[in-house]
Amino acid sequence: MQLIYEKSVPGRQAIQWDALDVPEVTLPAALCRHKAATLPELGELEVVRHFTHLSQRNVGIDDTFYPLGSCTMKYNPKIAEVCAAQPGLMNLHPHLSTSKVYEKNVQGAYELIFNLERELAEIAGFKAASLQPIAGAHGELVGTLLMAAYHKDHGNTHKDTIIVADSAHGTNPASAAMAGFKVVEVPSKENGLINLEAFKAAMGDHVAGIMMTCPNTHGLFETDIKEIAAICHGYDALLYYDGANLNAILGQCRPGDLGFDVMHYNLHKTFATPHGMGGPGCGPVGVGERLTKYLPGPRVVRDGDGFTLQTPEKSIGRIAPFFGNFLIAVRAYAYLLFYGDEGLREVSRMAVLNANYIHARLKQVYKPAFKERFMHECVFSATPQAEKGVRALDIAKMLLDYGFHAPTVYFPLTVKECLMIEPTETESKETLDAFCDAMLDIAKRIETEPEVFAAAPSTTPVGRLDEVAAAKDLNCACL
Repeated sequence: MQLIYEKSVPGRQAIQWDALDVPEVTLPAALCRHKAATLPELGELEVVRHFTHLSQRNVGIDDTFYPLGSCTMKYNPKIAEVCAAQPGLMNLHPHLSTSKVYEKNVQGAYELIFNLERELAEIAGFKAASLQPIAGAHGELVGTLLMAAYHKDHGNTHKDTIIVADSAHGTNPASAAMAGFKVVEVPSKENGLINLEAFKAAMGDHVAGIMMTCPNTHGLFETDIKEIAAICHGYDALLYYDGANLNAILGQCRPGDLGFDVMHYNLHKTFATPHGMGGPGCGPVGVGERLTKYLPGPRVVRDGDGFTLQTPEKSIGRIAPFFGNFLIAVRAYAYLLFYGDEGLREVSRMAVLNANYIHARLKQVYKPAFKERFMHECVFSATPQAEKGVRALDIAKMLLDYGFHAPTVYFPLTVKECLMIEPTETESKETLDAFCDAMLDIAKRIETEPEVFAAAPSTTPVGRLDEVAAAKDLNCACL
């Protein structure tokens, strides 16, 4: 496809300027161009077609199956988009929330924030929640800052270490370090669950807490979680729950009931808002009773028949402007209202069912990483295929030629030649079968023509990149 500048023909235009609606002035000479800006000159149809073709080259949840593991891009329900586009919500100016004078103008928004925080806390078994964090990793940082505030307030200056399971998400140790803690990693056993003996050996009075998720990044439920919680609390240490895998247990059990003290929620993961990826995200935190007074402030609280703002007694302060990305939270609230209690339970049941269906169809050809039953995602090791010269990366690239987005590869790092597949609850059996059929056909081709995989993908606008060169030179085509 030609670039839009290459299509330019002098004299063509796609717009007609509106009449000037402000007084005409002469700009100072220093601010004026000496020659006209070099802009593409095209007709309206050419502009529309160019950008339409570009959009068709993108891969998104609206046009293909997205089996990325761990933080899968889910569908974004259109009803949630409609709700967030309501003028009374979309056009609210953030500064209306900064003055008592204007509180009467934002009571509806305050009520939504109050209700959503309460719903999120109830879903996870916590006392309270805050919508301020603007991404999942930001929520992690806030969670570890809350842990730090708790220990500082209790004089626990000797507690300088956070334990992180090796099956945790990669941002966990970074968040702990940014909050001022040392990080100690605890390994998993061969069955993919945390090594309880190694955890006990790492525990001590110097430990401020542990960061983990349940089910973990291997897709497995941590069966020793109650004992781990009891040991931690015996040392006055706190448990942090990485909420990226919450959709696996939604409505079945609650992190707070399992013994966790603080968590972040990925609204894009569990509650179907657009994925952050550098754009507007939302990673609320939920806390148990002992951490509520440290929550970011100000918070929305009831005030008679209305709502007002109040900062917790020992708040860590603001960690985002206003109330974070408010309209993302609106989308999540619409999702919660739409599904209701039983609908959310069905979400987790279908997420686990879909993952285990894929596992059942592929386990004879691709090596399951673990023997335990998977939860929301299934993890395979492509080591048998790698022995034939086709690595996990090659399988992922070939899937693009079959019309599917690739699953997560090489994560978690604990699994060699890892293929992590998460279908989520929203995909139909027909879609799962089409994906499995493609994976099975790829496995057959590895046996008969492994040499073709080096050239995949061959049907996409851009072929396989030289990833080493691309990392060093972002302007290079690197094909």
